Amino acid sequence: MIKRTIYITFIFFFLFSCASRKNNINVDAIDRFASSYFPANEPGGAIVIMKHDSIIFSKGYGVADLTTHESITPKTLFNLGSLSKTFVANAILILQEQGKLSVEDSLLKYFPDFKNKTIAAKVKIKHLLTHTSGLPDNRHVANDTVFYLTAKDAENWYPEMQVDSLLFTPGSRFEYSNPAFNGLALIVEQVAGMPWQRFIAENVFNPSGMKTSTITDGSHPQQGVSHGYILNHGKWTEDDYGEEPTFAAAGNGGVWSSVEELAMYERALRHAIFLKAETIRDARTVKQFSNWSGNEPPFIGWSWFIRDLRSNLQSIGHPGSQGGFLTNYITIPGKDILLVILCNAPRESYEMQDFTNYILTEIEKQNWYD
Repeated sequence: MIKRTIYITFIFFFLFSCASRKNNINVDAIDRFASSYFPANEPGGAIVIMKHDSIIFSKGYGVADLTTHESITPKTLFNLGSLSKTFVANAILILQEQGKLSVEDSLLKYFPDFKNKTIAAKVKIKHLLTHTSGLPDNRHVANDTVFYLTAKDAENWYPEMQVDSLLFTPGSRFEYSNPAFNGLALIVEQVAGMPWQRFIAENVFNPSGMKTSTITDGSHPQQGVSHGYILNHGKWTEDDYGEEPTFAAAGNGGVWSSVEELAMYERALRHAIFLKAETIRDARTVKQFSNWSGNEPPFIGWSWFIRDLRSNLQSIGHPGSQGGFLTNYITIPGKDILLVILCNAPRESYEMQDFTNYILTEIEKQNWYD
């Protein structure tokens, strides 16, 4: 997982003077590019493109497991990495709608054993959701990799409760934080009175129709999922649970899903299935607190990454990375376009810029926005 993320600025979205006409959609170019990008006998990925509520393109490439040589399909489950954070945020917002918590609540309310009570009183749920808490990542992962190979949310959050100073005043700056979402997952458990994984299953997965999606609770699923790989000295080596420290900590990156079911997830958000429409609009609106002093404007909603585009359009989504898995989830609400790419091998940097840019450029070139 990364500590800091820079979201992609899509320069090719600057031309949106499209005539109102129906266009034939040609996916052959995307298919050819993806086929060359993911060799058939190596770890690969899956892609879905959705316009309105209709799937325009959906296909898998490469293999999910180098031992069994199982092919990747649109139904293959991948670890979502940091895209998981949006599910944790949804749980917080569901509980807020139920009147059981507020994003204005301080950490002291839920973690009275915080070493520094003053810090716990200053940091609020809203700061964790927006990566503006000022809490330093107090985990010493490099010095204790054996412990962190199996450490769950509580073990990853505990070092944060021992901090004696903040990096900055909460709300004033952006500093990407994985432990923040381990803490949020634990808050969901306290308030809901059940494992947060179960709460998400009952309140997000089931209403959305995501029947095979799951969340890590300790070790990752052994059946029905892809395995993550990295290229090590010319050889693909497995890099997921058991090899990658903090992989067992689910709040920051423990959701498993497929491109097919992530399209269901976006449909559920668009149609306000598990949250009220006004809550979703608020979640996908940039949060800037009154004391903001960052060098760049904020770009985070309630966990969502949001960028303004030309012609009054926005891109909203979240990338992800964990072990050998890479994820990119991008929706353009003004044009009802969703693009999801899930990979089980990091062939590019965190956001898969070349691959993502190619697909989105092709979408723009073919005028799919009409």
